[in-house]
Amino acid sequence: MVSFAYTAADEEKSRGVRRMKALATALLALVALVYALSTWAENSGAGAWAGYVAAAAEAGMVGALADWFAVTALFRRPLGLPIPHTAIIPTKKDQLGVSLGSFVGENFLSADVVRGRLRALGVGRRLGAWLADPAHADRVTEEAATALRGALTVLRDADVQAVVGEAITRRAEEAEIAPGVGKTLERMVADGAHRRAVDLVCTRAHDWLVTHADSVMGAVQGGAPGWTPRFVDRKVGERVYKELLRFVTEMRDMPTHPARGAIDRFLTDFAADLQADTDTRARVERLKSDLLARPEVQDVIASAWASVRALIIAAAEDDQSQLRLRARASLISLGHRLASDPRLQSKVDGWLESATTYLVTTYRAEITSLITDTVAGWDADQTSKKIEANIGRDLQFIRINGTVVGALAGLTIYTVSHALGG
Repeated sequence: MVSFAYTAADEEKSRGVRRMKALATALLALVALVYALSTWAENSGAGAWAGYVAAAAEAGMVGALADWFAVTALFRRPLGLPIPHTAIIPTKKDQLGVSLGSFVGENFLSADVVRGRLRALGVGRRLGAWLADPAHADRVTEEAATALRGALTVLRDADVQAVVGEAITRRAEEAEIAPGVGKTLERMVADGAHRRAVDLVCTRAHDWLVTHADSVMGAVQGGAPGWTPRFVDRKVGERVYKELLRFVTEMRDMPTHPARGAIDRFLTDFAADLQADTDTRARVERLKSDLLARPEVQDVIASAWASVRALIIAAAEDDQSQLRLRARASLISLGHRLASDPRLQSKVDGWLESATTYLVTTYRAEITSLITDTVAGWDADQTSKKIEANIGRDLQFIRINGTVVGALAGLTIYTVSHALGG
């Protein structure tokens, strides 16, 4: 059973309570002694004053005893007697917990109270002024970087890689890529964006042919029949090489070359087939599946997380990295806007109010049950002892005040009754 932790500070408070108890009890004993002496003096003919003193002392005793009973009944049974409605805290602890939970739920966790309190605070404006301070922006950036590093350090690479790989592969398998590729290719051809790629291929092909002339002619000669003369093979190889070089050079230098037009028509037809031809789309999907299934592709997908993780950690650790500098600048900019833009402040306050109200109204029962369940788990005797140590000293003043007020009330009543009777 869970109970309060009774600390050394509580023990010190308990000593203070005991001293106040002794003082209140001594005062009770004093008025009892005064009552006894004044009653004896009155019976001995000491004079009218003795009656007044005796009345005041008698009422003081009654007040002291009544308040002693009331204070004691909160924590234990007076004199150990099983008097009803005593030892209230130990016996009614659970009911008090339920009442406290209900009180908190109705008066602190209601939608109207939460909205009104948040609206009065002006969170958006205050948050903006706070974030606009560069020192605060630095602090938030540092804390965010620390949290990010911690989160990335805790995550296991193998688990994340498996999740990322599965997510990318599943998403790629579910989405048909042919129509999208076809639309993109169609726009590229329409805009002439593909011509730069053709120019690059033609230039590289020309340079390669110039550099590897012997290899090209040798390949042509090697494919000739064995019965042809060698000089004929050499002439044919030279001729083929020159024609090939001329064709590539013309394609490189002539934007209107027929071969370029043929490439444009091929790409245009292929883009249309990717979007509309069922067979072409199916072949692209099969090619996509084959590529995704290859171990090399899966290794690249899995290793992407390690690269991203290392990049983020390095950026988070470097206080001069673009990531942190941009984050800091964004926070300061956001702070200035929040501090000066009433519309943005209203939006932020509205979001916060709605989110907090939703949480409070949705989970109010769970929040209040935390109070009731916690109180229910406390040990009754320990709870009573803990509470008495913290508030018992003030309660003893009730006994002292009861003695004084009772004496004054008794004296007043005695005086008025004698005045009216006389």
